[in-house]
Amino acid sequence: MRILRKILWPFSLLYGGVVYLRNFLYDRKILHSVSFEVPVICVGNLSVGGTGKTPMVEYLLNLLLPRYRVATLSRGYRRKSRGYVCAGVNTVVEDLGDESFQYHRKFSKATVAVDADRVQGIQKLMQGKLPPEVVILDDAFQHRKVKAGFNILLTTFDHPYTDDFYLPTGNLRDSKREARRADVVVVTKCRPKLSAEERDAVIEKLLGGRIKRPQVFFTTISYDHSLRSTNATVLLEQWKDKRFSLVTGIANPVPLLEFLTEGGYDFEHLEYPDHHNFSKRELQNLAEKELILTTEKDFMRLEGHLNNLFYIGIRTEFLFGAQREFDHLIADYVERGES
Repeated sequence: MRILRKILWPFSLLYGGVVYLRNFLYDRKILHSVSFEVPVICVGNLSVGGTGKTPMVEYLLNLLLPRYRVATLSRGYRRKSRGYVCAGVNTVVEDLGDESFQYHRKFSKATVAVDADRVQGIQKLMQGKLPPEVVILDDAFQHRKVKAGFNILLTTFDHPYTDDFYLPTGNLRDSKREARRADVVVVTKCRPKLSAEERDAVIEKLLGGRIKRPQVFFTTISYDHSLRSTNATVLLEQWKDKRFSLVTGIANPVPLLEFLTEGGYDFEHLEYPDHHNFSKRELQNLAEKELILTTEKDFMRLEGHLNNLFYIGIRTEFLFGAQREFDHLIADYVERGES
């Protein structure tokens, strides 16, 4: 795979040229971005997948829902519907895609919608009976048709965007220079005991000598101690003496593998591509497994097909005592009421 990516290097240069031209046209206002009166928070990255956008969106929902009417809007990757869809009581995962359906299931007070056209999506949200007071754009940093009022750029600790290259040789889908549009940069999937020296080295790598230096935060993944299924909850500790199958269809399962391995759990790992739609035959094979653990996102697609299925939840935790500062930045932006 690495050799193939190197062979495709000329295509990466071509892709980079197209990206540069597109951003140039937006920067010179030849192509126009649309602003909205409602506060719009964009959560995104410069690379494809695996930076922790879903946990960050959920963090923002937990932070904002007690005080505001909040909507999430995403493309709805791999959904089977078309156009604009707003979640309702009869909505199923195929209508929204796994990530948006997860928001819909977990946050009953949030309005959850999908639309590949983000401008149209926000317009339709604002035309509803109770329009949102805050809109969270999920995975939209590269979609410059909407000018978000607050941009959160995510990058992982082990694979920062500064060390990457354009697709298909690398994983970048946008220029590294576009990081300058971020209001904050969040370095995700850090080790819980990251040192101050390591933190400062990463900040210097990301920001260098830039005059405008966005604030940089560091987060880690925290796993729940309970496992959940449709109708039951068990403690993860109870699986210490069990052999189970771990099923993942996410971009980067490494942190979960490390967590379970370090915990001394006995499991086999069945890995599928990100957002994988399981075939009938695959589901039949999985049904033969005695016990299955999966991620919450994968659970949205597997629920109802398997009887022996549990998921482990995750949440975002800020390092170096920076959670209050991050929360204040978000609250301050929303209270100003600016797009």
